[in-house]
Amino acid sequence: MSDNIIQLQEIVLEIRRKIFRMICKAGGGHIAPAFSIAELMTVLYFRILKIDKQNPSDPDRDRFILSKGHACAALYATLVQAGLASAEHLDLFCQQGGELGGHPDCGAIPGIEATTGSLGHGLGLAAGIALAGRMDQKDYRVYTIMGDGECQEGSVWEAALFAAHHGLDRLTAIIDYNKLQAIDPIKDVLGLEPFKEKWASFNWAVKECDGHDLAGLEKVLQQTPFEKGKPSLLIAHTIKGKGISFMENVPIWHYRVPVGEEMQTALKELGMESLEKE
Repeated sequence: MSDNIIQLQEIVLEIRRKIFRMICKAGGGHIAPAFSIAELMTVLYFRILKIDKQNPSDPDRDRFILSKGHACAALYATLVQAGLASAEHLDLFCQQGGELGGHPDCGAIPGIEATTGSLGHGLGLAAGIALAGRMDQKDYRVYTIMGDGECQEGSVWEAALFAAHHGLDRLTAIIDYNKLQAIDPIKDVLGLEPFKEKWASFNWAVKECDGHDLAGLEKVLQQTPFEKGKPSLLIAHTIKGKGISFMENVPIWHYRVPVGEEMQTALKELGMESLEKE
């Protein structure tokens, strides 16, 4: 295994620890949806996005929008890990006097580009920013991560049509395809398959990959745009709750916070002694 991948693995683990700590100390949040995108966030912020941590509002920066805003703990943890925000913010997650709530609030801390959480809006925002970049003759790229359940929203497909119509090839959408939504498997609520073919029929350039394969993610995201003149879509196959055995692929952990023996098992699997900073 290369030093590059080992380094990224260490970052992923630390991001998961930060997510777990802040949510458990707050007494609420969405651990499993945040854990499923830890590798995606790591590759984006440590290998792909061009953002100057000394000047995070640089007009030429790449933009990232977390459309599945309920997974905001992953964004907050990553921004801190990347040196774009202060670790002190995490201590007051979802608490009185804190800046960080249960969904991203634009401008709350550096690096939050959009207020999200009402699902189905992120792709439209990202497409608009990408079109504005073209009109302003800027070279920045725009990335967004959406949930798979989110793709049941009609506004997603309106934005997909818009992005393809305008040939926004500096836009990359990533779908966290963990195949679970809040209370049940996607296929039992409102199935999405054939998923890849749907997006291709909307004139997007589409690729699929293992959303936890760091080397694979880095390789495929470095290939954007997948096709000149088309927006890019990456379907990342993930495991909801990845990193804690009893949370993986279990719908109830969309909401729950572990207690008792669950807490001890989770801490052990994350290599943590306690919820306190080490």
